[in-house]
Amino acid sequence: MKELAKYNIDIYGLEDKRYVYDFESGDAFFEEMQQDVIQHGHFRAQVTLDKSATMVQLQFQVVGSVELTCDRTLDPFDEPVDTQGRLILKFGDYDEELTEEIEIIHRNTTRINVARYIFDFIVLSLPMKRLHPSLRAAEKNDEDDEPETLVYSSLPDTETDPEEETGTDEGNDTEVDPRWEALKKLRGK
Repeated sequence: MKELAKYNIDIYGLEDKRYVYDFESGDAFFEEMQQDVIQHGHFRAQVTLDKSATMVQLQFQVVGSVELTCDRTLDPFDEPVDTQGRLILKFGDYDEELTEEIEIIHRNTTRINVARYIFDFIVLSLPMKRLHPSLRAAEKNDEDDEPETLVYSSLPDTETDPEEETGTDEGNDTEVDPRWEALKKLRGK
């Protein structure tokens, strides 16, 4: 927890104005977060804090790289991270997360820790499909080379006689679904 203590920001004594904080970390940060998504990485984060009487607005800019495992080859590779995010912390009577960007924090809160927010922005910036960069280039080329696939369907012709579509010719003894009969009545035939 010593690593995450670096991300504490004391907001109690801050005046109502803008503050800028710079953070830099590596593998120790990801180990302290107690998760399995990212094991290794390095990043720099700049957090701009705008404090007012009713809220704290946080702007995040995170740049770095993390080590991921390729979904196909299981080889590790470095994925660049360059993301921005915004968070609004409103003062209230209790703690509650309203939306992805807005949280209510107790009005007596003296300190916030931005480590979890930085981690969340990093994870959200990662691709869903984790492919080695060489495989991404090959996959993109394959998609560009494939011709468009046309799909044909056999829809009934609206100009034909509805009795032909439902199979009620005099030579055909199959029974017609009663729903079709009701539709024929609506159509006026």
